[in-house]
Amino acid sequence: MLSEDRSHAVDRLDDDHHPAYTMGRAAEVIGAGPGFLRALGEAGLIAPIRSEGGHRRYSRHQLRLAARARDLVDQGTPVEAVCRIIGLEDQLADALRTNEKLRRGE
Repeated sequence: MLSEDRSHAVDRLDDDHHPAYTMGRAAEVIGAGPGFLRALGEAGLIAPIRSEGGHRRYSRHQLRLAARARDLVDQGTPVEAVCRIIGLEDQLADALRTNEKLRRGE
């Protein structure tokens, strides 16, 4: 049983969507304040998972989106526009991946 628990824990380390970061740590990693993360959540760019105690938890994927958002906001782009830009970038990346799979015959 213990080895299964360890195996599951190791799998989570590789999971880009595992909510491993607290709000404070997430803000520190991207070089922004907690209010910036809350604003991205309110704008719908990221949706943190809530811990049992109700605290926001963020994944590495969400932190990459937040870091990209921070770069755009630092350049003077409004948060609402940033969310739209990043959403469109994600859609384009998905479409390109799908297109590549179709070309390979997958």
